[in-house]
Amino acid sequence: MLILIVPAAIALFPLLALLLASLKPTTELMRFGLNLQLQPELLSIDNYLFLFTEGSIYFRWFFNSLLVSFFTTVLALFFSSLVGYSIAMYDFKGKGIVFLLVLVVMMVPFEILMLPLFNLMSFLGLINSYTGVVLPMIVYPLAVFFFRQYSLGLPKELMDAARIDGSTEYGIFFKIMAPLMTPAYGTMAILIAMFSWNNFLWPLIVLRTTDMATLPIGLAGLLSPYGNNYDILISGSIITVLPIIIVFLFAQKYFISGITAGGVKG
Repeated sequence: MLILIVPAAIALFPLLALLLASLKPTTELMRFGLNLQLQPELLSIDNYLFLFTEGSIYFRWFFNSLLVSFFTTVLALFFSSLVGYSIAMYDFKGKGIVFLLVLVVMMVPFEILMLPLFNLMSFLGLINSYTGVVLPMIVYPLAVFFFRQYSLGLPKELMDAARIDGSTEYGIFFKIMAPLMTPAYGTMAILIAMFSWNNFLWPLIVLRTTDMATLPIGLAGLLSPYGNNYDILISGSIITVLPIIIVFLFAQKYFISGITAGGVKG
Protein backbone atom coordinates (compact mmCIF):
# COMPACT_ATOMS: atom_id res chain seq x y z
CA MET A 1 0.00 0.00 0.00
CA LEU A 2 2.79 2.41 0.95
CA ILE A 3 4.55 1.58 -2.31
CA LEU A 4 1.52 2.91 -4.21
CA ILE A 5 0.99 5.98 -2.02
CA VAL A 6 4.41 7.48 -2.82
CA PRO A 7 4.00 7.41 -6.65
CA ALA A 8 0.42 8.66 -6.27
CA ALA A 9 1.59 11.60 -4.16
CA ILE A 10 4.30 12.42 -6.72
CA ALA A 11 1.73 12.27 -9.53
CA LEU A 12 -0.70 14.54 -7.64
CA PHE A 13 1.92 17.13 -6.72
CA PRO A 14 1.67 19.14 -9.99
CA LEU A 15 -2.14 19.24 -9.79
CA LEU A 16 -2.15 20.35 -6.15
CA ALA A 17 0.52 22.97 -6.86
CA LEU A 18 -1.54 24.30 -9.77
CA LEU A 19 -4.69 24.40 -7.64
CA LEU A 20 -2.97 26.49 -4.97
CA ALA A 21 -1.32 28.70 -7.59
CA SER A 22 -4.72 29.42 -9.16
CA LEU A 23 -5.78 31.03 -5.88
CA LYS A 24 -2.74 33.31 -5.65
CA PRO A 25 -1.92 36.63 -7.38
CA THR A 26 0.64 36.80 -10.18
CA THR A 27 3.20 38.61 -8.00
CA GLU A 28 3.42 35.64 -5.63
CA LEU A 29 3.77 33.22 -8.50
CA MET A 30 6.62 35.25 -9.98
CA ARG A 31 8.39 35.44 -6.61
CA PHE A 32 8.08 31.85 -5.39
CA GLY A 33 6.85 29.83 -8.36
CA LEU A 34 4.70 26.73 -7.93
CA ASN A 35 4.75 25.33 -4.42
CA LEU A 36 2.55 23.75 -1.76
CA GLN A 37 2.89 26.55 0.78
CA LEU A 38 -0.45 27.37 2.38
CA GLN A 39 -0.78 31.12 2.86
CA PRO A 40 -4.46 31.79 3.71
CA GLU A 41 -4.03 35.56 3.55
CA LEU A 42 -3.01 35.32 -0.12
CA LEU A 43 -5.63 32.81 -1.27
CA SER A 44 -8.74 34.10 -3.06
CA ILE A 45 -11.10 33.14 -5.86
CA ASP A 46 -10.60 36.42 -7.74
CA ASN A 47 -8.99 34.63 -10.69
CA TYR A 48 -12.01 32.37 -11.12
CA LEU A 49 -14.41 35.27 -10.69
CA PHE A 50 -12.58 37.05 -13.50
CA LEU A 51 -13.03 34.04 -15.78
CA PHE A 52 -16.76 33.84 -15.03
CA THR A 53 -17.34 37.60 -15.45
CA GLU A 54 -14.85 39.50 -17.57
CA GLY A 55 -13.16 36.50 -19.17
CA SER A 56 -16.02 35.71 -21.54
CA ILE A 57 -13.64 34.75 -24.36
CA TYR A 58 -12.41 31.90 -22.17
CA PHE A 59 -15.81 30.19 -22.29
CA ARG A 60 -15.88 30.69 -26.04
CA TRP A 61 -12.61 28.75 -26.21
CA PHE A 62 -14.07 26.19 -23.80
CA PHE A 63 -17.12 25.68 -26.03
CA ASN A 64 -14.90 25.41 -29.12
CA SER A 65 -12.83 22.69 -27.46
CA LEU A 66 -15.98 20.83 -26.40
CA LEU A 67 -17.32 21.00 -29.96
CA VAL A 68 -14.10 19.79 -31.59
CA SER A 69 -13.47 17.07 -29.00
CA PHE A 70 -17.03 15.75 -29.15
CA PHE A 71 -17.14 15.36 -32.92
CA THR A 72 -13.57 14.06 -33.10
CA THR A 73 -14.24 11.43 -30.44
CA VAL A 74 -17.61 10.28 -31.83
CA LEU A 75 -16.47 10.11 -35.46
CA ALA A 76 -13.11 8.53 -34.59
CA LEU A 77 -14.82 5.83 -32.52
CA PHE A 78 -17.32 5.13 -35.30
CA PHE A 79 -14.94 4.93 -38.26
CA SER A 80 -11.99 3.41 -36.38
CA SER A 81 -14.16 0.62 -34.98
CA LEU A 82 -15.54 -0.12 -38.45
CA VAL A 83 -12.06 -0.33 -39.95
CA GLY A 84 -10.59 -2.37 -37.10
CA TYR A 85 -13.57 -4.73 -37.04
CA SER A 86 -13.42 -5.23 -40.81
CA ILE A 87 -9.70 -6.05 -40.76
CA ALA A 88 -10.21 -8.59 -37.97
CA MET A 89 -13.41 -10.32 -39.08
CA TYR A 90 -13.33 -10.35 -42.89
CA ASP A 91 -10.95 -11.83 -45.44
CA PHE A 92 -10.35 -9.64 -48.46
CA LYS A 93 -7.60 -9.00 -50.96
CA GLY A 94 -4.91 -6.70 -49.57
CA LYS A 95 -6.00 -7.20 -45.96
CA GLY A 96 -2.41 -7.66 -44.77
CA ILE A 97 -1.28 -4.54 -46.64
CA VAL A 98 -4.06 -2.45 -45.09
CA PHE A 99 -3.10 -3.58 -41.61
CA LEU A 100 0.57 -2.95 -42.35
CA LEU A 101 -0.29 0.60 -43.46
CA VAL A 102 -2.12 1.14 -40.18
CA LEU A 103 1.01 0.10 -38.28
CA VAL A 104 3.22 2.31 -40.45
CA VAL A 105 1.01 5.37 -39.87
CA MET A 106 1.17 4.69 -36.13
CA MET A 107 4.95 4.88 -36.30
CA VAL A 108 5.15 8.09 -38.34
CA PRO A 109 5.30 11.26 -36.19
CA PHE A 110 2.38 13.59 -36.80
CA GLU A 111 4.80 16.46 -37.48
CA ILE A 112 5.83 14.71 -40.70
CA LEU A 113 2.21 14.50 -41.86
CA MET A 114 1.30 18.09 -41.04
CA LEU A 115 2.44 19.66 -44.31
CA PRO A 116 0.58 17.28 -46.66
CA LEU A 117 -2.48 17.43 -44.38
CA PHE A 118 -2.38 21.23 -44.41
CA ASN A 119 -2.10 21.26 -48.22
CA LEU A 120 -5.09 18.90 -48.42
CA MET A 121 -7.21 21.03 -46.07
CA SER A 122 -6.22 24.14 -48.02
CA PHE A 123 -7.19 22.47 -51.31
CA LEU A 124 -10.58 21.53 -49.81
CA GLY A 125 -11.10 25.06 -48.50
CA LEU A 126 -11.27 23.92 -44.88
CA ILE A 127 -8.67 26.24 -43.37
CA ASN A 128 -10.04 28.21 -40.40
CA SER A 129 -12.89 25.77 -39.93
CA TYR A 130 -13.62 23.12 -37.34
CA THR A 131 -14.14 20.60 -40.14
CA GLY A 132 -10.49 21.08 -41.08
CA VAL A 133 -9.49 20.29 -37.49
CA VAL A 134 -11.72 17.22 -37.11
CA LEU A 135 -11.53 15.59 -40.56
CA PRO A 136 -7.90 14.29 -40.43
CA MET A 137 -8.58 12.74 -37.01
CA ILE A 138 -11.70 10.68 -37.72
CA VAL A 139 -9.72 7.51 -38.46
CA TYR A 140 -7.32 7.16 -35.54
CA PRO A 141 -4.56 4.58 -36.25
CA LEU A 142 -4.13 3.55 -32.60
CA ALA A 143 -7.89 3.06 -32.28
CA VAL A 144 -7.99 1.01 -35.50
CA PHE A 145 -5.25 -1.24 -34.14
CA PHE A 146 -6.98 -1.56 -30.77
CA PHE A 147 -10.39 -2.38 -32.24
CA ARG A 148 -8.78 -4.92 -34.55
CA GLN A 149 -7.12 -6.63 -31.59
CA TYR A 150 -10.33 -6.58 -29.58
CA SER A 151 -12.44 -7.88 -32.48
CA LEU A 152 -10.19 -10.92 -32.85
CA GLY A 153 -11.65 -12.18 -29.58
CA LEU A 154 -15.27 -11.89 -30.70
CA PRO A 155 -16.99 -15.18 -31.65
CA LYS A 156 -17.53 -15.46 -35.39
CA GLU A 157 -20.26 -18.01 -34.72
CA LEU A 158 -22.54 -15.10 -33.80
CA MET A 159 -22.00 -13.66 -37.27
CA ASP A 160 -22.91 -16.97 -38.94
CA ALA A 161 -26.04 -17.33 -36.79
CA ALA A 162 -27.12 -13.77 -37.62
CA ARG A 163 -26.61 -14.37 -41.35
CA ILE A 164 -28.81 -17.47 -41.15
CA ASP A 165 -31.50 -15.30 -39.55
CA GLY A 166 -31.26 -12.90 -42.49
CA SER A 167 -29.32 -10.08 -40.85
CA THR A 168 -27.19 -7.82 -43.02
CA GLU A 169 -23.49 -7.24 -42.33
CA TYR A 170 -24.26 -3.77 -41.00
CA GLY A 171 -26.98 -5.24 -38.80
CA ILE A 172 -24.51 -7.79 -37.43
CA PHE A 173 -22.07 -5.04 -36.53
CA PHE A 174 -24.47 -2.52 -35.01
CA LYS A 175 -26.86 -4.93 -33.25
CA ILE A 176 -24.53 -7.73 -32.15
CA MET A 177 -20.81 -6.93 -32.36
CA ALA A 178 -20.78 -3.26 -31.38
CA PRO A 179 -22.50 -3.93 -28.00
CA LEU A 180 -19.88 -6.62 -27.31
CA MET A 181 -17.16 -4.03 -27.99
CA THR A 182 -18.41 -1.65 -25.30
CA PRO A 183 -15.21 -1.96 -23.18
CA ALA A 184 -13.13 -1.11 -26.24
CA TYR A 185 -15.31 1.92 -26.96
CA GLY A 186 -14.95 3.09 -23.36
CA THR A 187 -11.17 2.75 -23.42
CA MET A 188 -10.71 4.52 -26.73
CA ALA A 189 -13.22 7.24 -25.80
CA ILE A 190 -10.98 8.26 -22.91
CA LEU A 191 -7.79 8.24 -24.98
CA ILE A 192 -9.22 9.98 -28.05
CA ALA A 193 -11.09 12.60 -26.01
CA MET A 194 -7.93 13.35 -24.02
CA PHE A 195 -5.85 13.66 -27.19
CA SER A 196 -8.39 15.90 -28.89
CA TRP A 197 -8.96 18.07 -25.82
CA ASN A 198 -5.22 18.68 -25.37
CA ASN A 199 -4.37 18.91 -29.07
CA PHE A 200 -2.48 22.14 -29.66
CA LEU A 201 -0.40 21.96 -32.82
CA TRP A 202 -2.95 20.95 -35.48
CA PRO A 203 -5.71 23.38 -34.39
CA LEU A 204 -3.06 26.11 -34.19
CA ILE A 205 -2.16 25.49 -37.83
CA VAL A 206 -5.73 25.27 -39.14
CA LEU A 207 -7.57 27.91 -37.09
CA ARG A 208 -6.72 31.56 -37.75
CA THR A 209 -9.08 33.71 -35.65
CA THR A 210 -9.15 34.23 -31.88
CA ASP A 211 -12.87 33.54 -31.50
CA MET A 212 -12.44 30.09 -33.13
CA ALA A 213 -9.45 29.10 -30.99
CA THR A 214 -9.58 26.05 -28.76
CA LEU A 215 -8.53 26.14 -25.11
CA PRO A 216 -4.86 25.14 -25.58
CA ILE A 217 -4.42 27.87 -28.20
CA GLY A 218 -6.33 30.49 -26.23
CA LEU A 219 -4.52 29.81 -22.97
CA ALA A 220 -1.15 29.88 -24.71
CA GLY A 221 -2.11 33.30 -26.11
CA LEU A 222 -2.32 34.69 -22.58
CA LEU A 223 1.47 34.59 -22.40
CA SER A 224 3.22 37.40 -24.22
CA PRO A 225 6.40 39.51 -23.85
CA TYR A 226 4.25 42.45 -22.73
CA GLY A 227 2.06 40.96 -20.03
CA ASN A 228 1.97 37.46 -18.62
CA ASN A 229 -1.31 36.56 -16.98
CA TYR A 230 -0.06 33.51 -15.14
CA ASP A 231 -2.82 33.65 -12.54
CA ILE A 232 -5.58 33.61 -15.18
CA LEU A 233 -3.67 31.02 -17.21
CA ILE A 234 -3.41 28.61 -14.28
CA SER A 235 -7.02 29.15 -13.19
CA GLY A 236 -8.20 28.45 -16.73
CA SER A 237 -6.02 25.34 -16.86
CA ILE A 238 -7.61 23.99 -13.68
CA ILE A 239 -11.10 24.30 -15.19
CA THR A 240 -9.77 22.75 -18.40
CA VAL A 241 -8.99 19.51 -16.55
CA LEU A 242 -12.62 18.97 -15.46
CA PRO A 243 -14.09 17.57 -18.75
CA ILE A 244 -11.38 14.91 -19.00
CA ILE A 245 -11.99 13.89 -15.38
CA ILE A 246 -15.73 13.61 -16.10
CA VAL A 247 -15.12 11.49 -19.21
CA PHE A 248 -12.83 9.20 -17.24
CA LEU A 249 -15.32 8.81 -14.38
CA PHE A 250 -18.04 7.74 -16.79
CA ALA A 251 -15.84 5.33 -18.77
CA GLN A 252 -13.42 4.06 -16.11
CA LYS A 253 -15.24 0.76 -15.56
CA TYR A 254 -14.51 -0.14 -19.18
CA PHE A 255 -10.94 1.14 -19.22
CA ILE A 256 -9.09 -1.71 -17.49
CA SER A 257 -11.21 -4.47 -19.03
CA GLY A 258 -10.81 -2.93 -22.48
CA ILE A 259 -7.05 -2.53 -22.18
CA THR A 260 -6.65 -6.09 -20.84
CA ALA A 261 -8.86 -7.77 -23.44
CA GLY A 262 -7.54 -5.74 -26.36
CA GLY A 263 -3.93 -6.35 -25.38
CA VAL A 264 -3.94 -10.15 -25.27
CA LYS A 265 -5.68 -11.02 -28.53
CA GLY A 266 -3.32 -12.09 -31.27
